Amino acid sequence: MTDCPTPSGHVHPLINRNRCAAEADCVRVCPYQVFAIGRLDAGQRAGLSLRGRVKAFIHRGQQAMTPNADACQACGLCVAACPENAIRLIASPPG
Repeated sequence: MTDCPTPSGHVHPLINRNRCAAEADCVRVCPYQVFAIGRLDAGQRAGLSLRGRVKAFIHRGQQAMTPNADACQACGLCVAACPENAIRLIASPPG
């Protein structure tokens, strides 16, 4: 495994839905299986900009998802691997 600076649950990836192009680089590089490629739901599609809607249409509504966000250990491999610069790591809410 990678030497990660933060224990799981303190940080999670946030995906910019207007940038993600479902390239799946994040899925391939994440040592903690945080990511998966899935279909945007109606709420996610409704929040997209015009550019985001066009991208979503081109990629058949597929984007990166974070079904295991709590497993993130802030190694940053996903951020570095994303060709669209669509991922950033943010602090998880307390609780």
